[in-house]
Amino acid sequence: MESVANVTLFEDIFEVTALNPDGKKFDRTNRLAATGTTFECDLLLDINSDIYKVREADKITLVLASTLHLDGSPEDHFSYNPTSEPTLADNYEYVMHGRIFNMEHKKDNIVVIAASFGGLLMRLTGDHKHLGKILPDMRLFILLKKD
Repeated sequence: MESVANVTLFEDIFEVTALNPDGKKFDRTNRLAATGTTFECDLLLDINSDIYKVREADKITLVLASTLHLDGSPEDHFSYNPTSEPTLADNYEYVMHGRIFNMEHKKDNIVVIAASFGGLLMRLTGDHKHLGKILPDMRLFILLKKD
């Protein structure tokens, strides 16, 4: 299972602190505000609320991964090729594919990462030492499950 760790760019358990902190903007989308329990990263994440229900105070495991292949082989990010082989996604309830579109380095080694998953946005803010595997313009997967 060591290869799974090689494809994991970031992993933490987040506690949802607010749903739609700036008000609800879209019918089928919720924006989660959450704080990481281990690395104390701040997260804003849009999810499709029709297919994945999250409530305030829920704890969710979030993983950012470069591939879903358990052997660590690179992902073809330009086409979807379903397989009967086990994948990293099998262990999670909600998975999206997207791209990093902005990274800002702030003072005190803080980095702000912005990603889009088909228009659903993520902003992850935290210490560079925990987010250092994530690179500008990178394609990646976000995987969620409730704890």
